[in-house]
Amino acid sequence: MTEPTPTLPATGREWQLAARPQGWPTAADFALVETPVGAPAPGRILVRNEYLSVDPYMRGRMNDVKSYAPPFQLGRAMEGGAVGRVVASAAEGFEVGDAVLHGLGWREYADVPAQHAVKVDGSVAPLQAYLGVLGMPGLTAYAGLLRVGRFQEGDVVFVSGAAGAVGSVVGQVAKLRGASLVVGSAGSDEKVRRLVEEFGYDAAFNYKNGDIAGQLAKAAPEGIDVYFDNVGGEHLEAAIGALRLHGRAVLCGAIAQYNDTTPPAAPRNLAMTIGKRLSLTGMLVADHYDLQPEFVAEVGGWLRDGRLRFEETVVDGFDHAVDAFLGMLRGANTGKMLVRIG
Repeated sequence: MTEPTPTLPATGREWQLAARPQGWPTAADFALVETPVGAPAPGRILVRNEYLSVDPYMRGRMNDVKSYAPPFQLGRAMEGGAVGRVVASAAEGFEVGDAVLHGLGWREYADVPAQHAVKVDGSVAPLQAYLGVLGMPGLTAYAGLLRVGRFQEGDVVFVSGAAGAVGSVVGQVAKLRGASLVVGSAGSDEKVRRLVEEFGYDAAFNYKNGDIAGQLAKAAPEGIDVYFDNVGGEHLEAAIGALRLHGRAVLCGAIAQYNDTTPPAAPRNLAMTIGKRLSLTGMLVADHYDLQPEFVAEVGGWLRDGRLRFEETVVDGFDHAVDAFLGMLRGANTGKMLVRIG
């Protein structure tokens, strides 16, 4: 039985980009704006967002530069992953009450083209999991390690940013697929403890505690086969030094450099890639959505069996979306950083 269409509000709020940041973003770079809400046109649905995703790649879209995704526009609502419920539908296949995943976050109500929304099943996992372990970050980890990194059973794997939404899944997938050793780096002693005790990493270190290359050498004295890079800079330099013959580096992110205003000093040892015949490969998750059915089946099974753990850091309140974003850039989260709309 179709649920009755609820009364729609006249307005809703959205976060807009007010200024392009120079270096680290500040609250002044964003504006909370009230905008009209109306019934959707044919082929579209209106969604009341329940959870919003904040992700590192959004920092790059705040710059007015050509990249793999267009920059956010000044005075316009920003975009990002969101899950919510349909409150009005003018599209076949979507009814009021359906839970959907879409890309128009940073707003309370999203008017979404139906072809850009995907219905999700809240009985398989909590809805917000489709923004994390069963969503873009989870698929990034899965495709990056297994396809781009050409992971093989017995490999030694090093993951930077290992306590984040992507990194925390990479290490677990590596262990479940038969890695001989998985090492992670994170930015606090508490995150290091959790990587080993809760996420199944064999070893981990706090990169703030000293020389990254030295700590990696201690954790993986015989070298590594695969490096999953979420950080860049000195981490990448250390990994190049530690990679064994025919090692592979998956270049997924470089969060250490996103807010820099000068070029990074590292890596300074790229010449080592020649003698070692290393592969350094950039990845975008958009190139790997053909793996989605396999990914959901395998990772969903691990979740049901309790063999894969996922963590979320949830900030309550739409008013605090910017706080969550800035906190994520500074490493305030363990696992996926989310905003729960009140």
